[in-house]
Amino acid sequence: MSYFLFKTEPDVYSFEDFERDKETIWDNVNNTTAVKHLREMPAGTKWIFYHTGDERRAVGTGTVVSVDPTDPKVPVVKVKVGKRLKTPKTLADIKAEPLFVKSPLVVIGRLSVVPLTVEQWEWFLG
Repeated sequence: MSYFLFKTEPDVYSFEDFERDKETIWDNVNNTTAVKHLREMPAGTKWIFYHTGDERRAVGTGTVVSVDPTDPKVPVVKVKVGKRLKTPKTLADIKAEPLFVKSPLVVIGRLSVVPLTVEQWEWFLG
């Protein structure tokens, strides 16, 4: 199983929007490393929905339904909504957690698609 964290500005697309839509295409990813992560995701990949901007907190989950990697620029990634986190995790919470010391989430702050370990995934859900 693969786990990731996807970042978005809540005024562009929020978890509330995602809950309303139930499924969507995850797009507007430009960073080559983030695009590479998207292109390599298998269906069933679980991910954390993270609000950037003023909020800076993880708020919910989602699952990758399918990835069509044929577009040479950005793959078409269909995702479905999961659940709200019982306790949203702020960036300060994340930075204070030793599990994230070497995580790209902390080390490469601008990366919009970040791989997670099983332990990190479980921490978000805890």
